[in-house]
Amino acid sequence: MALGDWRAALAEDVVDLLARLAQAEAAIAATAADLKLAEEIAWPGMRIYEVPTATYLPVLAAAAADGFEQAAVLAADAADVPGMILGKLLQPLDGRPVAVAAGGRGNGLLGVAAGLPAPSWLADHDLDSASASLLRKTAPSPGDVTSTAEWRRLRGPAELASLDMGLEGWDNTRALLGG
Repeated sequence: MALGDWRAALAEDVVDLLARLAQAEAAIAATAADLKLAEEIAWPGMRIYEVPTATYLPVLAAAAADGFEQAAVLAADAADVPGMILGKLLQPLDGRPVAVAAGGRGNGLLGVAAGLPAPSWLADHDLDSASASLLRKTAPSPGDVTSTAEWRRLRGPAELASLDMGLEGWDNTRALLGG
């Protein structure tokens, strides 16, 4: 299995999940290197933001420029994440400026959500290296960054072994794995 095929299957499954959420407008953010993949997996009419880096602040800025009041940036390697987990990431934004969901042990963050424009104190990181504690270091108050439900990202054999064949979705990843 080629790495490119793996990344494409995971990303397409995440996009398919997001496109079906009734209360959210899905978009794809991609660097120039991944723009072709983004165009291949986007649903008709789905926004694609070309961003200079694979970090969350450029994505949040692009969403703010399009007039959105809040946005979430999600990892593309969580193909089987339930929609409920994503809803929980946006829910705290009524009272807190930033919410995060951990991506499992040692896997950074599943996602970052923020009211827009993003707070000026929010430091930019990629989801692989970010953590709730890292984001809280620059917040005026630690409570300004709330943690929501965790969901593991699919980044290695341990996570693959935890895939639940009973969960719906993640059809592209399942097909690539031969299931």
